[in-house]
Amino acid sequence: MSARRRYWLMKSEPDCFSIDHLAQVGTEPWTGVRNYQARNFMRNGMRSGDGVLFYHSNCTPPGIAGVATVASEAYPDPTQFDRASPYFDPKATHEEPRWFNVDVRFERKLSRTIPLEEIRRHADDLGDEFALIKRGSRLSVLPVSAAQWALLLSLE
Repeated sequence: MSARRRYWLMKSEPDCFSIDHLAQVGTEPWTGVRNYQARNFMRNGMRSGDGVLFYHSNCTPPGIAGVATVASEAYPDPTQFDRASPYFDPKATHEEPRWFNVDVRFERKLSRTIPLEEIRRHADDLGDEFALIKRGSRLSVLPVSAAQWALLLSLE
């Protein structure tokens, strides 16, 4: 018996890693997340086959740029052990890793980016629990309900 598919929104700055980069490489480890709640979503919530809305942040305009799939179960983020990485964590050990990541596989680029301002106009339909449009929410990995997923993709 398989668990039901879950949905997520994952943010990336397009000058660091964009939907176009993901399209070129096909599958990529989603490394460098250093927020415990976002880490917990990846480690405890994500499963291979889950849907991902690929969100471009810190750009003009920010918005949903593509669709991807979680391609692996969570595993220790190797950048936490790499002293040359900006994501190195001296408190992390191989025996007790602190940070986890999943692999993400490209599905498709949207025909147009769905800008954050347009998403905000649907706040009532998305519900109060939709973290992307909550004040002060800065998580890079967010849960998305099946209804929110359908609504957001219908905006394309």
